[in-house]
Amino acid sequence: MKNFTLPVRFGIAASGSLIAYFLLLALFDKHTSPIFSMFNAVITGFAIYEAIKYAKLNEGKAFGYVSGFKTGLITGSIATLVFTIFFAFYVTEINPEFYETLMSKVNMDVSVGLLIFSVGILGLATTGILTLTFMQLFKPSQNIS
Repeated sequence: MKNFTLPVRFGIAASGSLIAYFLLLALFDKHTSPIFSMFNAVITGFAIYEAIKYAKLNEGKAFGYVSGFKTGLITGSIATLVFTIFFAFYVTEINPEFYETLMSKVNMDVSVGLLIFSVGILGLATTGILTLTFMQLFKPSQNIS
């Protein structure tokens, strides 16, 4: 259970940062511009990187690729899940006009459910790619020295 608390803490911190960033963009009416969502990968990436780094420090020699990979996936998945739930609540309850504004900017017409699903899938894809990338830095070396 102790190994599970670290990625949960980082995942919750990342989701809080993602929500704060989204609301900051909303404050300046920039939340309908898809280009600003690219920074979400930076926020999520930082949380995943730090979670894997702390897991490696805590586990020492027992740290392995699978352990780090699980830590990264759990961190990013929790951040994505919490942010997607917030996004669904925002789009349906807080600011229903957001959907129409966003669809007019991107010249598309998809359902609200598909938009929310896309946010979740993009977050999970980002999580997988960043975890694989960071684990190349943190995996135990097999080099002969």
